[in-house]
Amino acid sequence: MVSEAASKSARHRAGMKTRRRVLGDAHVDRAERNKTPFDAPFQDLVAEAAWGTVWSRPQLTLRERSIVTIALLAALGQDEEVAVHIRATRNTGASRDDIREALLHVAIYAGVPAANHAIAIAKLTFAEMDGEGGRT
Repeated sequence: MVSEAASKSARHRAGMKTRRRVLGDAHVDRAERNKTPFDAPFQDLVAEAAWGTVWSRPQLTLRERSIVTIALLAALGQDEEVAVHIRATRNTGASRDDIREALLHVAIYAGVPAANHAIAIAKLTFAEMDGEGGRT
């Protein structure tokens, strides 16, 4: 039987690998550099739970998880995270058409204002991505 510490460590390693695959090395390296003793336990929790447990599951592709995540973040009004995950579509394979369709679902199931705001964020983020030479 694997100890809890060893399994957490394995989840953390898997999570960091998936996090890098989705968000990119530059984003993760920046987050790791900015980590402090105060938020390190939170960052470890996110690496293990979100990235190592949920995002690393094989039942959905990274593209599918990306679409679901963008819709959920938009519905919750998590503006900065919407932009982060739209940029991550470079790595997940979710297209601009996928994002548009997800945000149409947000309009129906979470409200037009939430979708409208997320669409504005998406347009701005796409423009930034296009200026960086990237198109999803």
